[in-house]
Amino acid sequence: MVKKAPRRTAERILEVCLDLFNRFGEPNVSTTLISAELGISPGNLYYHYPAKDELINALFDRYECILNEQLNASEEMRDIEDAWFFMHSLFELIWQYRFLYRDLNDLLSKNRRLETHFQWAMKHKTHAIKILLDSMRGAGSLTMEPGTVETTVTSMVVVLTYWLSFEYVGDPRHALEPTYAPSALVRGTHHVLSLLLPYLEPVQRLQLEALANAHKSPANCPV
Repeated sequence: MVKKAPRRTAERILEVCLDLFNRFGEPNVSTTLISAELGISPGNLYYHYPAKDELINALFDRYECILNEQLNASEEMRDIEDAWFFMHSLFELIWQYRFLYRDLNDLLSKNRRLETHFQWAMKHKTHAIKILLDSMRGAGSLTMEPGTVETTVTSMVVVLTYWLSFEYVGDPRHALEPTYAPSALVRGTHHVLSLLLPYLEPVQRLQLEALANAHKSPANCPV
């Protein structure tokens, strides 16, 4: 049997850091804890990532790369079903890197590079969602005056960015647990797209509710 090559230490460090940051929050995870979890010396950790900010920046770079790929698909959206899967995929990515959103204000106040890149990511989200709405308008799924688009887009970006914080306030003990994620992401997707209800064509409104109901199964309920 051919043995798999061991994963590079730098890769393992990022994987463990992401898990620890997501579980406990970045401010509560020390480099000592990271080293202990990996079973390596602090010196080995510092060899690969001399500062904690470098770990955060490396994880954000991964997040940003995936985000850009997902956002670039916005021009292909034509109806509410397309929009549902587009938004849900964004929520899934946010969940995968939820420590960034859980500790957002603290992280941005301490890390200038992260602050700059997060602002750019926010602008990219805004632009992509505007393209999504324009595509849906062009396909006849959405009737919206151009002057309404900007404020609606901003509202959608706000919900997308802070939904997990809203969920956390409602249930701090469970909101960031993996078993809670499916129901939370469905609620977030439904809520952000409900901002379009006044502008959706009747068939599209029914489709939105059908999508929400279809994803509300026992498996999506928190335990």
